[in-house]
Amino acid sequence: MSDQIKIRQATSEDAKLLTDLAYTTFWDAFAHHPKNAPDDLAHYMRQAFSLEQITAELADSQNYFLIADHENKPAGYAKLIPDNIEPGITAQRPLELNRLYSHQMFLGKGIGQRLMAACFEYARNGAYDVMWLGVWEFNPRAQRFYEKNGFRIVGRHTFQLGSDPQTDLLMQKEL
Repeated sequence: MSDQIKIRQATSEDAKLLTDLAYTTFWDAFAHHPKNAPDDLAHYMRQAFSLEQITAELADSQNYFLIADHENKPAGYAKLIPDNIEPGITAQRPLELNRLYSHQMFLGKGIGQRLMAACFEYARNGAYDVMWLGVWEFNPRAQRFYEKNGFRIVGRHTFQLGSDPQTDLLMQKEL
C-alpha cells in the first residue's frame, strides 16, 4: 500500500489544492465533535483556510508544507515551522509540527504515518533536536498516533477556535 503513497513538498502552485485539502480535513476532523460550536468552527476555518491565507503561508519561507498523494489524489498534508518554540518546549533547535491531517477517505491507509516519516526526515536533515506540536485535549485518536511516534506530553497551551479558547496538549519528541 505504501508504494501508492507519494510525499512531496508543496509549492505556490499547490495553493488551491492545499486550501481545499486543509479545509476538508479540518472539517472532517472537528465539525461533528459536540464541543465545537458551529459558529466558532466556521469563523476559525474562514480565517485559517482561505485561499489568501494558505497562499500567504506557502509564500512564507518559514513554513514547510508536505502533501501526500495516494494514487495521484491528494490524501493529506503536513505543515512544519522551523525554529518556532513556545513555553513548555525544551529545545535548542525546535521544529513545530503545526498541522498533520489525512483526508477521511484515506484514514487507515498509512497516510499519516508516511507524512510523519517525511517530517522526521526533514527534521534529521535540518539537524533539529526536538519536534513538537499541540493536539486538542479531546482528540484521543491523534494523541495515540503521536504517542506511538514517540511524542510525550510536556504542557498545555490555548488554541483559539473562534470565540472558544480550547486546550491543546503540548507534545514533544527529542530527535
